[in-house]
Amino acid sequence: MAIKKSELYSSLWKSCDELRGGMDASQYKNYVLVLLFVKYVSDRYAGVEDATIEVPEGGSFQDIVNLKGKPNIGAEINKIITNLATANDLGNIFNDADFNDADKLGKGKEMQDRLSNLVAIFETPALNFSKNRADGDDILGDAYEYLMRNFATQSGKSKGQFYTPAEVSRVIAKVIGINTATSQEQSIYDPTCGSGSLLLKAADETDVKITIYGQEMDNATYALARMNMILHGHPTSEIQQDNTLSTPHFKDDQGGLKTFDFAVSNPPFSVKAWSTGFNPEKDDFNRFDGYGIPPIKNGDYAFLLHLVASLKPHGKGAIILPHGVLFRGNAEADIRKKLIQQKIIKGIIGLPPNLFYGTGIPACIIVIDKENAENRQSIFMIDASKAYVKDGNKNRLREQDIHKIVDVFNKQLELPKYARMVSFEEIQDNDYNLNIPRYIDSQEEEDIQDIEAHLLGGIPKRDIAALQDYWQVYPSLEQDLFANTNRLGYQQLKIAVSEVKTCIFNHAEFRQYSGEIQAVFASWENKHTPLLKAIQRGDKPKEIIYTLSEDLLRAFADKNLIDKYDVYQHLMTYWLETMKDDIYILVEDGWQAELTAITNKKGVIIDYVCELIPEDLMINRYFLTEQGKIAKLETQKDDIIRQQEEIQEEYGGEEGLLSEVTNEGGKVTKTNINVRIKEIQKNPLFADADELKVLKSYLKLIEAEAEFSKQIKDITLSLHNQVIAKYADLTEEEVKTLVVNDKWMTTLKQGIIAEMDRISQRLTQRIKELGERYDLPLSVLTSEVEILTRKVEGHLQNMGMVW
Repeated sequence: MAIKKSELYSSLWKSCDELRGGMDASQYKNYVLVLLFVKYVSDRYAGVEDATIEVPEGGSFQDIVNLKGKPNIGAEINKIITNLATANDLGNIFNDADFNDADKLGKGKEMQDRLSNLVAIFETPALNFSKNRADGDDILGDAYEYLMRNFATQSGKSKGQFYTPAEVSRVIAKVIGINTATSQEQSIYDPTCGSGSLLLKAADETDVKITIYGQEMDNATYALARMNMILHGHPTSEIQQDNTLSTPHFKDDQGGLKTFDFAVSNPPFSVKAWSTGFNPEKDDFNRFDGYGIPPIKNGDYAFLLHLVASLKPHGKGAIILPHGVLFRGNAEADIRKKLIQQKIIKGIIGLPPNLFYGTGIPACIIVIDKENAENRQSIFMIDASKAYVKDGNKNRLREQDIHKIVDVFNKQLELPKYARMVSFEEIQDNDYNLNIPRYIDSQEEEDIQDIEAHLLGGIPKRDIAALQDYWQVYPSLEQDLFANTNRLGYQQLKIAVSEVKTCIFNHAEFRQYSGEIQAVFASWENKHTPLLKAIQRGDKPKEIIYTLSEDLLRAFADKNLIDKYDVYQHLMTYWLETMKDDIYILVEDGWQAELTAITNKKGVIIDYVCELIPEDLMINRYFLTEQGKIAKLETQKDDIIRQQEEIQEEYGGEEGLLSEVTNEGGKVTKTNINVRIKEIQKNPLFADADELKVLKSYLKLIEAEAEFSKQIKDITLSLHNQVIAKYADLTEEEVKTLVVNDKWMTTLKQGIIAEMDRISQRLTQRIKELGERYDLPLSVLTSEVEILTRKVEGHLQNMGMVW
């Protein structure tokens, strides 16, 4: 059966539990990723002739498995991974994972057990990578990305810089134009490549195996990058370890900097000791010539100028830097002015704060494009600082945010409060300051309180006009909601505030628009249902979701009021939560309703579940009669419980007739009632007839509830067994109907309905807010106060309190 991504992630993350005690995430990630690497190359290449990676004798994951339970397991694992590294000229990339380190892994039996348990997790058959490719549409690559994100999250502020969030990497990859690459001879370079995630995301955008170069200063992170390249199918990538600014490794035949077609970078922000190891005044590579030397205690522009110098005359690139580079003064202002005058800055994208693991400050992407720079007349700016979602203690770009940024940038679309083309003349007038708020006002309009409306009543027309997006879709709704007053510039509601929602939701234009939106979705659904039912083994899930999502965007592109990117997000959220796993199962196993056994701790099978088709879908299509019986019994049981609650409310309490049968938890129990009835029957002279009657009535209700519970349990179990048996009888067409129609399309349709409800609720809430705000003008409030004051004074006088 195919590996579900969610299960793979949890299995790999579970492996970290074996290591967390002795070290922090920045250290234990090395052990987990080394084992993941050895497992992958062993599954993929062991015994394969002329393979990209050689798995030598004594250098495979199976050799590691054979060490489980042995006292010398740590030292022997070190030998095995050394053999693998030596056979493939991988140098010292495994040196930061010493499997015989007693300080980190424990001593003696503790190390033996910890490493044996760790190996056993990777040994599970579910983690067989022999059929899971690492070419951008794979399970392993995404699992690696998942681990890196989690390691970065747990590594803390100072140790998470090895990882560029995948969402930001995707934006950069799509805005530098690397998709135009046509030859393997073309190259991409990252001078601060970290674990290589940014490089790989950019390379994935091409249809050709573009040549990859990277340099990373930290040795452990460099090792991650080397492994990452191999895991993602780029074993020939050239990754070097050293300080890029002082000792760049990639040079041309004359000893100058080698130049590349594309370059990307996410350098450490505002490094103080950036000039360590060389003299910027006498830079051998002339990176600062014509621009000036960056501040001695801030290396942001040093990395930017290195990237610029590393690009060919037609080269394109992007770099992530803190917002300060856009407006800081002195030496940086001079460099910024000269870069602008060179016209090589194509665009600037302002990002939300707290996206990155090494810092919480907001950053920006500066896009460099040397091609036809002399003809450029402006810089395209985007303010995406408010487009994100909270994710734990960090912020994260959503799928819709990524798509919108890329669409707007690549098409150079000007959108109010979001993006505009800024001429060099305007930038010059602002003294070459590139701070985005100078050019794009993204602030929300202030909700102004109207003093005249508070004094005299009425709703300001400007507030009603601000809802123009709605009135374009519902032109007559405005007239049905509002009427003119005797004052210019003010209107009033024709209906009570409490009736606003009913009026909107029942309005003919609202229902018409809802029908139009549902028709757009229905058209998309009819187009793609046959395509989804045609999924077969070997298909590419990422190609499938690309086709679905892009066509959904096009379908809603011209619809007013509803945001196509919000609709897109509903699809992408469902894709990430459910649909992706489903399609990976289908492209591996085909259209089968395969059952997975559920076992207890002893390994005994206790039940079965179908991950592709949940049980409720089967019930809704094949067993509604049985489900109806259960629903009827549950209704009857609920009625019994309601009767119990009524009796408890009437006869409960310390002095109530149920006080003797109520336990310390406030619950009336069958046992207590039986005991109390026997006590009463033994002493009939002292018996309270009312108490005995209430007790017997309550006892019957308890027994009736128990009987209903038993019937519900028995029928539910019988229904479950019928469903399990039915799975085996499903035809391929029935499986397709259940998955595509009942599961996927039904869920997505509910998302569209929810989006429509959200839009309508916003309108309803705003109109009610305005109605309530100006409902009672000052004169009415004053009059009411006077009336109430006279009433109070009258009461006081009647009480003899006269002053």
